[in-house]
Amino acid sequence: MNATDRTPADLLSSALAADPGRPLVTFYDDATGERVELSVATFANWVAKTANLLQDELSVEPGDRVTLLLPAHWQTAVWLLACASVGVVADVCGDPSAADVVVSGPEPESLEAARACSGPRVALALRPLGGRFPQAPEGFADYAVEVPGQGDRFVPYAPVAPEEPTLIVAGREFSGAEVVDRARAEAPDLGLTGPGSRILSGLPYDTWEGLNAGLYAPLATGGSVVLCRNVDRLDADALDKRVESERVTVIAR
Repeated sequence: MNATDRTPADLLSSALAADPGRPLVTFYDDATGERVELSVATFANWVAKTANLLQDELSVEPGDRVTLLLPAHWQTAVWLLACASVGVVADVCGDPSAADVVVSGPEPESLEAARACSGPRVALALRPLGGRFPQAPEGFADYAVEVPGQGDRFVPYAPVAPEEPTLIVAGREFSGAEVVDRARAEAPDLGLTGPGSRILSGLPYDTWEGLNAGLYAPLATGGSVVLCRNVDRLDADALDKRVESERVTVIAR
């Protein structure tokens, strides 16, 4: 991180310049046994491809709204940073009918709600290793089919202004600068003290607290996150073993 970083995309760029090989997001789904570890470089590559998909294929423009009907997941984190890179607003669990684009998980209720969006609809299977649907839901583009062919580098058509909105969560709107400033300010309270800090988060992504612990604060401090979905399925011994094996320094649940 650099003191001059003013948007979430700036934070990722600084992390990539500082140490591209270090882990950034390690994801567990304790309902399926999935584990995925993404280095800064791998995560940034997914972000670049997704940003290119948004800008070139879905034709979004700065200020447009992208509703994310997604759980706490590594691919959700990718979409949040891709939206910030393009300059569009990521509306987490927002109203699809008010969105220019909607991105849905595979759950039937999520897909049904997403149909209220009159613009492009993208569906994520959320399968291990970013796998595709056996058959894409009708009326949706399959993210895992569309994203691999996108470019590995992203350049926005227009500079992203830090003071413009970048995130809506739980009805609260944040500019890019507010996300960065608040993430930095709250990181010490989470126990994130700088590079080497590693937080295990089992919090959902539908609140600022969950997004901050599960993405923004680790990114803002040069740390990393072990993002755990369905972590309540672990008993105390299994959780302790994960904390030890992943070298976790702090837990947010």
